[in-house]
Amino acid sequence: MKWINPYLEARERMVRDQIAGRGVHDRRVLDAMLHVPREAFVPEACRPAAYSDQPLAIGEGQTISQPYIVAAMLEALGLEGGERVLEIGTGSGYGAAVLAHIARAVHTIERIPALAKAARETLRRLGYGSVDVVEGDGTLGLERAAPYDAIVATAHGPGIPPSLRAQLRPGGRLVMPVADKDKGQMLVRVIRAGNGHDRMDHLEPVRFVPLVGAQGWPEGDTRGSVDLP
Repeated sequence: MKWINPYLEARERMVRDQIAGRGVHDRRVLDAMLHVPREAFVPEACRPAAYSDQPLAIGEGQTISQPYIVAAMLEALGLEGGERVLEIGTGSGYGAAVLAHIARAVHTIERIPALAKAARETLRRLGYGSVDVVEGDGTLGLERAAPYDAIVATAHGPGIPPSLRAQLRPGGRLVMPVADKDKGQMLVRVIRAGNGHDRMDHLEPVRFVPLVGAQGWPEGDTRGSVDLP
């Protein structure tokens, strides 16, 4: 008897209703999210809700983002394949896995040792061994692999860390949530200009955990903590 993946239908429904249904149309992003088993990146107790329209706790006070937000952020990067991408905030490794289906090289930084270790093991087990998982302060970026064609941060900062801006090549794009006095947090996209006059687009209000580090919020800052079910 042929084995049927019990999560496949839920994954297809997630992409159709939660992502494409809300206006994400980048075929590369949609295909990548159809291929990555989200259930493998959440704690076992959360697997029945792996494809629900909400963030989920992954331990250490961190979350895996709502599927739509993951897709919207990746679409905003405008990836065409072949890019070198830096992700800030590995979490469980889900975002890095999705990126690995699109980009040529993926480097991802996680400041919490237990999460970095678990993400590295999960990615390797699922065949994403080429993803470079680094434990460290993501606000400082990863100089050894710079410059990057795209950078995405999965936690919100008081502003764009100067180190990340400096490691983005001219014409490259950075997408991350930042503090906003009116909306609380705003997802923004920075397009790096060669003349120093970068363009910034305000995309949509969001809710992310704080980006902690030397060029982010101080350790213990709880502003922006997300409400979990």
